[in-house]
Amino acid sequence: MLNCNVLNISNLSFESDKILSSLPEEERAYFLSFSKQLFFKKGKLIFYQDGMPTGVFLIQSGKAKLYKTGMYGKDQIFYIYRAGDLFGYHALLCNENYEESCEVLEDSTVLFVNKYDFRFLLQKIPRIQALIIQNISHEFGVLVNTITILAQKNLRERLALYLVILKERYEGENAKNNPIVLPREDLANIIGTTRESLGRLLKEFKEDQLIRVNKRAIEISNLEKLQKMANVNP
Repeated sequence: MLNCNVLNISNLSFESDKILSSLPEEERAYFLSFSKQLFFKKGKLIFYQDGMPTGVFLIQSGKAKLYKTGMYGKDQIFYIYRAGDLFGYHALLCNENYEESCEVLEDSTVLFVNKYDFRFLLQKIPRIQALIIQNISHEFGVLVNTITILAQKNLRERLALYLVILKERYEGENAKNNPIVLPREDLANIIGTTRESLGRLLKEFKEDQLIRVNKRAIEISNLEKLQKMANVNP
């Protein structure tokens, strides 16, 4: 849960990539042998709020946002998935419609395992059941921490924190300095503010040499100072 003094990035990460990566190679390969490769253009939905679950998804390349649309049409983004993340199993396991939508942020390749094969695999690979249950419990803690952050941290601290988190989300194994490329509306949504307020704050961060901005791309110039401002450990 949320530490009142210093946060750890792991407390704000679903760690959905650890489900399959924690399996022995043979079991992981067996699971993936049931998958079908799909391609989604930027802006396309992987699944939508109130839709019926059809299976589980694994991002092979690209990124996607998990969000819920409220009563007045305003979206709340909960998470950014990246390559290696397995998701979509919550609604499937409780036999309910999706509570949220998932939309790709860039052209993405996604592996899909239909619900019948997924249920079969849960029986054939008992280890994966325990990993999913463990991850669901962890995700609940992440959501509690997120709610607490939005309620207790000021806007400047929230922006600093989510820039640190998004930097980690946008990093790849072979690209440690990838910029954060996210629509301003989405970034404002994540930190719980308006686009106008976000624009003013990004300008302040740029003037303080914390970030560099090139159109929609944000590069971190002083990660250590952002971490200190957000009171977070890497």
